[in-house]
Amino acid sequence: MNEKTLEARSETKWPSVNREVAPLVDAMIRDAQALRVNVSQGQLGETLIDCGVRAVGGLEAGRRIGEICLGGLGRVSLEATDPSSSWPFMVTVHTSQPVLACLGSQYAGWSLSADDKGKKYHVLGSGPARALGSTEKLFDELGYRDDADSACLVLEADRAPPAALVEQVAEACKVSTEALTIIYAPTSSLAGTVQIAARCLEVALHKSHELHFPLHHIVDGMATAPLPPPAPGFVAAMGRTNDAIIYGGRVQLYVSDSAKAAKGLADQLPSLKSKDYGRPFADIFAAVKGDFYAIDRMLFSPAKVTVTALESGESFEGGHIDTAILSRSFSS
Repeated sequence: MNEKTLEARSETKWPSVNREVAPLVDAMIRDAQALRVNVSQGQLGETLIDCGVRAVGGLEAGRRIGEICLGGLGRVSLEATDPSSSWPFMVTVHTSQPVLACLGSQYAGWSLSADDKGKKYHVLGSGPARALGSTEKLFDELGYRDDADSACLVLEADRAPPAALVEQVAEACKVSTEALTIIYAPTSSLAGTVQIAARCLEVALHKSHELHFPLHHIVDGMATAPLPPPAPGFVAAMGRTNDAIIYGGRVQLYVSDSAKAAKGLADQLPSLKSKDYGRPFADIFAAVKGDFYAIDRMLFSPAKVTVTALESGESFEGGHIDTAILSRSFSS
């Protein structure tokens, strides 16, 4: 991102994502029994919220995790689609702060690892704690850092984080371990399924960044993705949640740019532009022998996009929903 972009960002002070999210975290703790999540205190005094490992969790827990991942700056809802659809329910996301909510908070970009009783515990952290402690270059580009004295981290994990990782995160965020909340749920859980499908808009923002579209021109956005059925195995669950976005996700972006720029983004943003497009994600993953980084990064995109140029009022579409691949993925 160039100096002009950073200057544009500095003119508008962004809110603290960790402060914005605090009431949502408090509400999840308060409603733990109703949500079927387990709240506990870790070895170092941190708050741990299990949303699908030992806890049952559920769709509502996942919906709330989605809003927490957005730093309290967006809304996630579960809605009905066309009654004739084979998969009639969807996850809808909206935020009027798409760059900060999606890239500054929700994006799972914080690589974390620690020893866990002789085994390596490696996860990608998402949520507002990233804006405090992660060293991702993305934050330098955004020109944003949070300064809150509490932090919330979300992990897509099948077990609680070890004390070594908790200490690492708290130190990086410059908060006490008692001021750190970590929410975790496996991909195969109901909560995990919802919160991952709720990343449809974030995926569009990340792809826009990869395409070098000026992020400060993206002023609003919303997205939908079909709600996939959970799968008991990690690879199948990962496949279905990715397919929900890659083959079923739809995004609307509003940009303060020319019609030409909006059309260019609409043309390049959809997943079908990737060389790996055309098979369920689990099949693609198997073909590269589980090497996630061997998959074309351009695949991680919504299926269909609409980009509206606010300067002219024109809208441009790209991509399409692939119901055949969705049915194959969700039914297998």
